[in-house]
Amino acid sequence: MGARRPVENLLALAVLTVAVQRPMHPYEMASVLRARGKDEDMPIKWGSLYTVVRNLAKHGLLEAVESGRQGGRPERTVYRVTEAGRREAEDWTRELLSTPRREPSSFEAGLSVMGGLAPDEVTALLRQRSQLLQERVEAARHALDQQRDELPRLFLVESEYALAMLEAQAAWVGSLLTELAEGTFPDLETWRAFHVSGRMPPDLEALAERGTTEE
Repeated sequence: MGARRPVENLLALAVLTVAVQRPMHPYEMASVLRARGKDEDMPIKWGSLYTVVRNLAKHGLLEAVESGRQGGRPERTVYRVTEAGRREAEDWTRELLSTPRREPSSFEAGLSVMGGLAPDEVTALLRQRSQLLQERVEAARHALDQQRDELPRLFLVESEYALAMLEAQAAWVGSLLTELAEGTFPDLETWRAFHVSGRMPPDLEALAERGTTEE
C-alpha cells in the first residue's frame, strides 16, 4: 500500500494525465476524458470533477493560469499541471502498475453467500451469467478488433486486459457449472439437503459461525 495521496480519488489521476497534455478548464478536461473512455477504465463520478480540480489546485498539483468568460457562459478557469502534479501522476501510475491490490467485486460478494440459495437455482443463475459473459466477450473482441485498425496498441492495453478478465471469468464460471451439473462439486448433496430440511449440518454450521479464514 502506497503512502496516502493528497487527493485519492482516481479521477484526480485522470485529470492530471490530461492536464499534462496542455492547460485546460474543467469542462474541457471532462470532454477529453469522456472521448478517451476513461469512465470505462476507472470509477469516475463526473459530478465531483470540479471539486477534484479545486482540491488538486489546493495541494499545488494544478495551478490556475487564466480565467475568462465567453458571452453568457459561466466564468471558466484554465488550469495547468505543476511539476509536483506531474511527479504525482507518474508516481501514482507506477504504484498502480506495480502493486496488486485486493479489490473485491460484486460477483465475489455473491459467491461468498451463494449457499443461501439452493444448488439448482445457483446453477440457473450462473448459466444466465455465463451467457451474458459470452455475449460481452464477443462484443469486446469485436470492438477491440475495430480499434486496432485505428489506434496504436499503447492506447488499447487496458481494453486487452478487460477482455482477458472477461474471458477468464467466463472460463471459471463454465468450470463451476460443469462441477454442479456433473455432481462433482464437494458437499453438493449436503448443500442440497440443507435447502430441503432447513437444517445445516453441525460441522458446516460451526464453520459458518467462525468463518473459514484463520489468522
